Amino acid sequence: MSGAGAAAGPAERRLRAYTALPVRVVEEHQDVLPFIYRAIGSKHLPASNISFVHLDSHPDLLIPVNMPADTVFDKEVLFSELSIENWIMPAVYAGHISQVLWLHPPWAQQISEGKHNFLVGKDISTTTIRVTGTDDYFLSDGLYVPADQLENQKPLNLHVILINPMETSNNQEENGEAISAKRLKLNTDDTANTVAASSSVTPGDLDHSSSSVKNKEIQNASALNRAECSSSSSLRNDECPIREVAKNICQVLQKGDAFVLDIDLDFFSVKNPFKEMYTQTEYEILQELYNFKKPHKDATEEGLLDCVENRVHQLEDLEAAFADLCDNDDEETVQKWASYPGMKPLVQLVHSLKSRMESPDYEMVHQAGLTCDYMELPHHVSTEEEIEGLIQSTKVLLKNMPKPTLVTIARSSLDDYCPSEQVDIIQEKVLNLLGFVYGTLDVHLDYSTSSSL
Repeated sequence: MSGAGAAAGPAERRLRAYTALPVRVVEEHQDVLPFIYRAIGSKHLPASNISFVHLDSHPDLLIPVNMPADTVFDKEVLFSELSIENWIMPAVYAGHISQVLWLHPPWAQQISEGKHNFLVGKDISTTTIRVTGTDDYFLSDGLYVPADQLENQKPLNLHVILINPMETSNNQEENGEAISAKRLKLNTDDTANTVAASSSVTPGDLDHSSSSVKNKEIQNASALNRAECSSSSSLRNDECPIREVAKNICQVLQKGDAFVLDIDLDFFSVKNPFKEMYTQTEYEILQELYNFKKPHKDATEEGLLDCVENRVHQLEDLEAAFADLCDNDDEETVQKWASYPGMKPLVQLVHSLKSRMESPDYEMVHQAGLTCDYMELPHHVSTEEEIEGLIQSTKVLLKNMPKPTLVTIARSSLDDYCPSEQVDIIQEKVLNLLGFVYGTLDVHLDYSTSSSL
């Protein structure tokens, strides 16, 4: 995919092809990374220049703040350090992923729309992974440093793309076939569940052994989008915007050598679990305590560094305060921390928490506060129609893109980001959708069945 008509290099020619498209389904999102690494190790994916198409209500592009950058070269240690919000960037720093396409629903707006080009590298002063990205998403976590402070720099092309749900009224079918009628039967074998879905569409068998073949398929898909949207009156009106998105994605994918399709089921319906843990007043106090003061719109490098330094000090003070409260939350301790600049609301927060619970979990309170910086976590429990609308949008999108090497899916239900009462329905719809688009799938349910409610 690296260039039109480009000859495949020796490494690309050695890439192997899966017999059936692998689909790995996990519970917590960071648990997909070992399967991506396994595909690299087995030479189904290249070791570098992978594109990552990421459908999610969250970017997951933060970084383990205190993790030494060199941890990425010891994968077992790395996997133990990762969380749901910070598992992609270490793979970028390790040199595997060079392009991330974050496809987000309308209620998720954490990073500004469009193309962001920046560097990911090792901070020479702290030896941790940091970025030159200046979006509030990175600044509010204290992750920005100037390029001259980074070594082992890796360029990242980040594309932030909105996916709107399609209208579903009076249109549950396409070409006489209803996706919901395609029931996939999963075997109970824990090691490899092979799923076959009948379909009138002949799936394109994307050859991963030659970049020129892959490039041709991408160009064909893009050309077909343009032709059909410009000439066919039989297309639904709301399909063409999605086809246009697919065309743009195809152009981006040409720059990579392979791509992984990654889907978090909370893309279709999402909750902010912290809103159910705390009262409205407590949540508003957390927003006040953890509020991120944005830099000036045209801030200089010095201004950005000041912004990050102030933010790091703010977060360090808050972390220390709640760690102290874990040991002793008496009035003296509370008043001590409340005397710090900007910490006065801590008194009301602790009193409220202690009035409702015998022993507040202050570590969890701090984790909740970290999500209350410049924007709330997305919270949108979708209706059946909205879920189906996003399923239809995703179907149109994937039908007009080449076939990925690997599909990874996260349920995100045990931590209540994807509503537990909806997750199994959404998962079934997504697996049906993938079978409709790609034909035979090799589905692995890599999570405890007891987690399925």
